[in-house]
Amino acid sequence: MTQPTPYRVLVTGSRDWADAGLVWSALNNVRDEAYAASRQLIVVHGACPSGADADAAHWAEIGSQFVTWIQVEAHPAKGHPTQDFGPWPGAGPRRNQYMVSLGADVALAFIGPCTSPRCRRPGPHLSHGASGCADLAEKAGIPVRRWTA
Repeated sequence: MTQPTPYRVLVTGSRDWADAGLVWSALNNVRDEAYAASRQLIVVHGACPSGADADAAHWAEIGSQFVTWIQVEAHPAKGHPTQDFGPWPGAGPRRNQYMVSLGADVALAFIGPCTSPRCRRPGPHLSHGASGCADLAEKAGIPVRRWTA
């Protein structure tokens, strides 16, 4: 008998996302979905040391201490073990495209306001990286659940 394919959740979010509880709650829901389907859960994230990525990594680290069917797949934009995403600032978007290309059952997007000092877009608007990754996932046919701060 073959094992079911893992349930992949792609987490994307702003590096200054401050609501860890919301990230954990969303991941708890996805964990329950994977469990109900008898599928291993793989939490895919961009390995940013702050914000939603860090919250997702921490959730997966804690969860994997209690059950063996939660795994984490980190994809840092710099120092990735198998990919060269090139120089900044384009490394982040190329990494996001790579994560999306690996496929996922669902994407969780935690998007705050743009705080980039390099941004020249006028007026308040949402984070480019997290918004861009969520848009790529939608275009790839991955269902996206979005939260904005």
